[in-house]
Amino acid sequence: MAFSGNRIRTALLTSVLLVGAEAHAAESAVAMDDAAAAAEAQGDIVVEGQRVQYGVRSTSSATRTNTDVRNVPQAMTVVSEQQIEDQQLRSVADLLMFVPGATPGTGESNRDQMTVRGNNSTADFFVDGLRDDVQYFRDFYNVERVEVLKGPNAMIFGRGGGGGIVNRVIKRSTLAPFRQIVAAADGFGGLRLTADIDHAVGAGAGVRLNAMYENGDSFRRHVDLERYAINPTAGIAIGPDTRVDLSYEFLHDRRTTDRGVPSLGGRPLEGYDKTFFGDPDKSFAEANVHIASVALEHRFAEGLTVRNRTLYGDYDKFYQNIFPAAAATGSGTVRLSAYNDATERKNLFSQTDLIWENRLAGIDQTLLIGFELGRQTGHSQRRNGVFAATGSSPTFIDVPITTPTVDVPAIQWVANGANNDIATSVAAFYIQDQIRPAEWLEIVAGLRFDRLSMDIDNVTTGQSFGRADALWSPRIGVILKPLQNLSIYSSYSRSYLPQAGDQFNSLAANTETLKAERFDNYEAGVKWEPISGLLATAAVYQLDRTNTRVTDPADPTRFVLTGAQRSRGLELGLERSINHKWLVSAGYALQEAEITETTTAAPAGRKVPLVPRHSFSLWNRYDISPRFGVGLGFLARSKSYASISNAVVLPAYARVDGAVYYEVAPGVEAQVNVENLLGADYFPTAHNDNNIAPGAPRFVKFSVGYKF
Repeated sequence: MAFSGNRIRTALLTSVLLVGAEAHAAESAVAMDDAAAAAEAQGDIVVEGQRVQYGVRSTSSATRTNTDVRNVPQAMTVVSEQQIEDQQLRSVADLLMFVPGATPGTGESNRDQMTVRGNNSTADFFVDGLRDDVQYFRDFYNVERVEVLKGPNAMIFGRGGGGGIVNRVIKRSTLAPFRQIVAAADGFGGLRLTADIDHAVGAGAGVRLNAMYENGDSFRRHVDLERYAINPTAGIAIGPDTRVDLSYEFLHDRRTTDRGVPSLGGRPLEGYDKTFFGDPDKSFAEANVHIASVALEHRFAEGLTVRNRTLYGDYDKFYQNIFPAAAATGSGTVRLSAYNDATERKNLFSQTDLIWENRLAGIDQTLLIGFELGRQTGHSQRRNGVFAATGSSPTFIDVPITTPTVDVPAIQWVANGANNDIATSVAAFYIQDQIRPAEWLEIVAGLRFDRLSMDIDNVTTGQSFGRADALWSPRIGVILKPLQNLSIYSSYSRSYLPQAGDQFNSLAANTETLKAERFDNYEAGVKWEPISGLLATAAVYQLDRTNTRVTDPADPTRFVLTGAQRSRGLELGLERSINHKWLVSAGYALQEAEITETTTAAPAGRKVPLVPRHSFSLWNRYDISPRFGVGLGFLARSKSYASISNAVVLPAYARVDGAVYYEVAPGVEAQVNVENLLGADYFPTAHNDNNIAPGAPRFVKFSVGYKF
């Protein structure tokens, strides 16, 4: 489906204005208690139009059943819509900075990327529990919350997810009226508009529209972005036992691909935080994303429910970049290289769950039986840049550090990289039982089987490769509840990643028969509510990654699977609210991740990149009065490595953020956020040794929201 940028912008703005006008004219004197009661009768999420705690009390993402977070036997961090708004978080990278054990990657400035518990991924992203794995930048304009689940999650989410996954829970109609429009700006000249209009349509039906437009600049010279999105949804309650939700989202994102600064002497190049290295006019990323979904839930009888969620995604992605490809030299030059990449992908996934809450032989239990079917098809092609009109060498140019922003009129893009048609299919079956033999004991045990097949056809060479994997993914957790507000758990979980890259676009004769990489996680933890509404968590873990490739010493054209990596750590969390005035989200991680058996990437003993030994985050909001509130945040991370080479160190840093909130009039709230309040000079993340992201200097974000 093709849309022009002007048509999308016009449609988006027109929709916001029309729906906003209709909502403003409609009657707003609907009793909230009646709406809440009606929603609860349908098992819906109740939105009461008031400030809520950070985090969430229960979720169905971690177990596929509605489960209190205290009874989920794994570490997880939940960032609610309220916290996203209070901090003005705009990206997955912003959010991951406040998740213990997680570090965002730069994603070559064209995609979301993360390292969780020492394992890097560009694909472990989900929306309402369904796979959303294409490489692009996601937005939070339409989310109810974002959940980061730590450790292998294959029992629930399927292949991958070795270190953890990110799941966005999308807003749906509450079948009750709600209207909010927010305008925001920042000190770099950026502008952002969002709208959230929820409207009841007769009895038992509602429509909701979320929309966003953003035009942003950066402290980095020549770097900007433009994105816009629209997400209409509809909810229909068919009697007291059945609900259907429909959703369609379109997102357009175009931005400068800014690969950051190179290194010098084993550290990020100092003094060039604002300097663009390369050709900004020829460095850009553009994504057009269409996601349509339908969710059906029906209650057959008390305790017996069936649920189906189906998603179709159509992704069109292109990026091109001219970037620093080597360290800066002592003579004052830096080397630039170039390439571009185009990806087209279509995803179709369907999950069906049967949930039976029952009591057998005097034991309470929740039994889950389900299956998933999926199909992904697409094409990807990489073209490498040649800095000559002839289309042959050189493949790089050296430019002065003092003037690295260059115009390269003679560059040619040569189709000598990957050029593949890709098809992947999955059929999975899973069963899980949450057994409660006593009030103080719960056991969660599950097993999933995936039959995963993939075919890759190289269009350039005519070669075809394929593989099929039969993957068994168990999970077991034991939860002890010595007190009503205290849970102590231990768990084991396993996940797999077939030897084709996390995007399944890399397969050759020497990898198509190799066993999948394996992730085994051993974890113990505590979840405690010291006071009502406040959740404190602690977890210790060991995560082993095995079946990792090593070049066969006897035959360099072959691989053997003797490589291994181990991550160990302690994660502490504090979230929700201390009282109705004080909201809090905090986390600390002590972690170590290293290569324990030599791999193709590094010898044994190397440290995994983007894994600081210590990381700490804190965000508070305190309402001094019903109309006035303040926010205070703090980030601190010890040093880490920019890549597996361990040749470049990202220095330790600390950052302070602040905010002020003021209700100007009933329904109108203004807020000012100041990021990096003390002006720290820091480098939070990198893609490799010479694509290092400088942290933004002190800057201000301002927003005004109107609820009516």
